[in-house]
Amino acid sequence: MLGPVLLAAARSDGLRRVVASAPVTRPVVDRFVAGETLDGAMTAVRSLADRRLEVTLDHLGEDISDASEARRARDAYLALAEALAAEGLGARAEMSVKLSAFGQALPGGHDIAYNNVLPVVEAATAAGTTVTLDMEDHTTVDSTLAVLADLRARHPQTGAVLQSYLYRTEDDCAALAVAGSRVRLVKGAYREPAEVAYQDKHQVDKAYVRCLKTLMAGDGYPMIGSHDPRLVAITEALAARFGRKPGEYEFQMLYGIREAEQHRLADAGHRMRVYVPYGTDWYGYFMRRLAERPANLAFFARSLVSRG
Repeated sequence: MLGPVLLAAARSDGLRRVVASAPVTRPVVDRFVAGETLDGAMTAVRSLADRRLEVTLDHLGEDISDASEARRARDAYLALAEALAAEGLGARAEMSVKLSAFGQALPGGHDIAYNNVLPVVEAATAAGTTVTLDMEDHTTVDSTLAVLADLRARHPQTGAVLQSYLYRTEDDCAALAVAGSRVRLVKGAYREPAEVAYQDKHQVDKAYVRCLKTLMAGDGYPMIGSHDPRLVAITEALAARFGRKPGEYEFQMLYGIREAEQHRLADAGHRMRVYVPYGTDWYGYFMRRLAERPANLAFFARSLVSRG
């Protein structure tokens, strides 16, 4: 029951001010967010790369209200691409973007988002890396996949995220399980109505496995975004069934969550990528992480008690 409450809280400006001003918040957020600056993000990239982990970087920002904010998001990613190129880290770190941060929700937002994200994808290609389009709530899926198709026409390595809790996702997986396509499969972290998404966790998990089978059987490159030990084991079994070798798929997990498992997978020869968010607009991301897993909320609660 707490999950929907926390997801609603992620949209609350009042709660945002309370949480952001609480003395305990910063040390706890630091578990999930690699600082507020590009320098902090690059420090995390270097540290993870030294431990044979790969990275995808997310400059936090969404729900922007005007075109100038969208341009600032674009510029932040251009600076990130430049930093990755300067340090030769393009082969180890890619970029994840939310089109809402690029103006997708503004009037004419589809074109605004495309025009802002295109130079980022071009800069990523020049830096020897890639971009993955994060998926947001169900109202944005068609627009995001249309932007993906346009980007892939010029930069076929551009990837996308699909969320197993949406009813439509099995069909989307089938459409994207093609040569050159990169798909990160996740369960989903937004509050969605029963008309478009499974509400029962067991049903979400079953849908995830069906989608995973489609991706692993296809010709694309699956990226398994999950911390669930059962899904990790199922992925390994499916890789064996479909003859996929390490490097023909990858695991992805969030920064600060199940770090021992991240290292275990990397040590076992798997490609393991860590999703590293950074930036000042961390509140919405942080609340969704609390909503996803009771263990995250318990961690936050223990910190509040111990520091209170």
